[in-house]
Amino acid sequence: MKIIIIILLALNIVTAQELKVNDQYLRFSASQNDPLYTTYTASMERSRLYGDKGYKLDYYSNNLPINYSGDQAGKIYCLWKIDQVVIVNTGEFFEKPVIKSSFPNMVIMEYSPLRGIKVQETFFVYSSSIALVNLQIKNIDDIKHSIELYPILELGNDSLLIKSYDYHYNAYLTNHYESKYRLISSLYKNAPYPTETRDFFTANFIPYSFGGYSGSTEKFYITVKTDYYSKNRSDSLNQKKEGYVNLVSLHGKFSLKPGEDINVRFFRGWQDVNENIDELVKEIEKLKIEPLQKYVDDNVKMFSRIPRIDFPTDEEKLVYLSSFNLARGCFYPPSEKTNYNFYVFSRQPLWGWGHGHQVLHESLSMLAYAYLDPQSAQGSQYVYMEQQREDGLIAYRHGPRGLQDYPHFSKVLGKEMSTTSAPFFNWINWEIYKVSNDKKFLKDSYLSGTKYINWLLENRDLDKDGTFEWGPYGIIENVRDWYNAVFQVSAERYLDVDKEDISDELECLDLTLMVIKEMRSLSEIANELGLFEKSGKWKEKANYISKLVNERMWDEEKQFYFSVNKDDHSFKFLTRDLRREEIIGFLALWAEAAPKERADKLIKKLLDPNKFWRKYGVPTLAADDEWYSPYVDYCCKWNGPVWLLWNYMVFDGLKKYGYNEIANQLADKMLLAVSTQLKKNHNFWESYSPDNEVLNAPTNYIWNSIMARVLIEKYK
Repeated sequence: MKIIIIILLALNIVTAQELKVNDQYLRFSASQNDPLYTTYTASMERSRLYGDKGYKLDYYSNNLPINYSGDQAGKIYCLWKIDQVVIVNTGEFFEKPVIKSSFPNMVIMEYSPLRGIKVQETFFVYSSSIALVNLQIKNIDDIKHSIELYPILELGNDSLLIKSYDYHYNAYLTNHYESKYRLISSLYKNAPYPTETRDFFTANFIPYSFGGYSGSTEKFYITVKTDYYSKNRSDSLNQKKEGYVNLVSLHGKFSLKPGEDINVRFFRGWQDVNENIDELVKEIEKLKIEPLQKYVDDNVKMFSRIPRIDFPTDEEKLVYLSSFNLARGCFYPPSEKTNYNFYVFSRQPLWGWGHGHQVLHESLSMLAYAYLDPQSAQGSQYVYMEQQREDGLIAYRHGPRGLQDYPHFSKVLGKEMSTTSAPFFNWINWEIYKVSNDKKFLKDSYLSGTKYINWLLENRDLDKDGTFEWGPYGIIENVRDWYNAVFQVSAERYLDVDKEDISDELECLDLTLMVIKEMRSLSEIANELGLFEKSGKWKEKANYISKLVNERMWDEEKQFYFSVNKDDHSFKFLTRDLRREEIIGFLALWAEAAPKERADKLIKKLLDPNKFWRKYGVPTLAADDEWYSPYVDYCCKWNGPVWLLWNYMVFDGLKKYGYNEIANQLADKMLLAVSTQLKKNHNFWESYSPDNEVLNAPTNYIWNSIMARVLIEKYK
């Protein structure tokens, strides 16, 4: 095998590798400050939950080389020397990088490091263990150029341990340690995430030299840019074969005549040290000579399903395509206790909650994702159906580790009660079906959804008064998780989580509206299946609960909807006034529970810039509330930050009541929030500040893919 590869390389057979995206809609030109998501993960079919590595591309920092960083695993990049001129950072390039196409697992860009040299660089995350950079380099000048390349794997903290250099495969073999600790949410300590890991760093050329070095990229530059007048001048790297370093580099030398081009690839293989390295090496050796066009074509085929919107601005199109990339990039194939594909909240960066199984409010991202791959979106919903408990419970989390229901003690029942999720199950199924038109899925959904709504009726309305209370572990059921004004006892959260949360002691507006929406969705599903009598009954139940909401939860003084005390249906809980204006008051539009005259009053409240009509969207809490905070300084805050999924529900409700112009204005605010961050740092974020641009929260959260749905609805 090794002899064949050397012969092929010697014959220059792997030169014609310029990749083409044969779909004009998927081609664009995104410069460094355009709103493009640049995180890449392996295709679902070549991915695994544990031992998985994604990468963030930085092509926008002028003081750095184009680089691809893997969480806890350093970065890979390449330095250039052309005719003895060393080019390190993109700010020095003759033509800066411009991204021409971007997919969940791949990015194609073009640039010129020096006049006369044109490069197409493709980064491809082939699998959970293998990533490669493909450089198609062409001399478009009228003179010959000598080119030296230095592909680099850098860990940056002097803990990359060189185990050996393999002359047979022209590869560095190194080890490094990856901690499970994360600032906000560490990885599950008992889950088999690799900590002692192996790197296999190689290229498709026979290196002129190789080396391992301590220190920074700038220090390595001094090594590469040798003193021309030095008596001991050497153009070879140090050939280091053992010991701790910051980086390892390969060194290739090439010469290009006018009009000539070459193809160069370098590879980063990564795995647990206990895995079989032979399989990893075998796969990389195959990729050294394999044409990559088929992988580009696979991506083009996948994206052929999405609505082809003729956007008035390039920014909107980039956000649209980025949203689909985000969603698809979070998916894994079936494993362990599920027979269906499933998503995680985030694959890169890797953090604990980000791998905490599917939850129904995250699954609202399927409303957008279904346009890319409806069968996969259905598969994600089947994860809930196959693990649904016999009594109808859909638990808080479902996925490869099975049902996770986090039992908590219920004071009402005097025993432990399971935890569910904010119920969006039937609505999601109905919206997916409207894209897939899969009747079998709809039938299965109806049976499962009916069981689930009956569980909610039995277990989340314990006093049987027709409106609903969150369960004893309501702090996660109601999606508030941390800071919020209504369910949270103290402003500073000085009590533990269970003592802070009072959502099981209230008739909760949000849950009640969600149940109404679930019933309306079941009515639509039943009607589509020809179950007209059942459809009518679900609609009748939804209308009845809507009547209770308007009788109990509307406050004429405040002109808004609120949760009420479970015991007497007042707006008081002990000494507290429950009339805190939150975004959930507008969900009465989404659930079609508000009479038209009250809808008009809600719109007046919504459009008040001193309350909800902020620069970057609708905040979770009115800006004139004493607990309001516009700062995204941690995760999970419901006292001000903008959550795109909940803004989408407001958007959806506005459309239902005919406020289309206002809905589109809200879509523009959401777009501004997202595009501002994508331009700055090319990340999606868990939540956004309604008022400012600095965010400190988890990034690349799957549910922000809802922006694709917002844009589809805005322009359909």
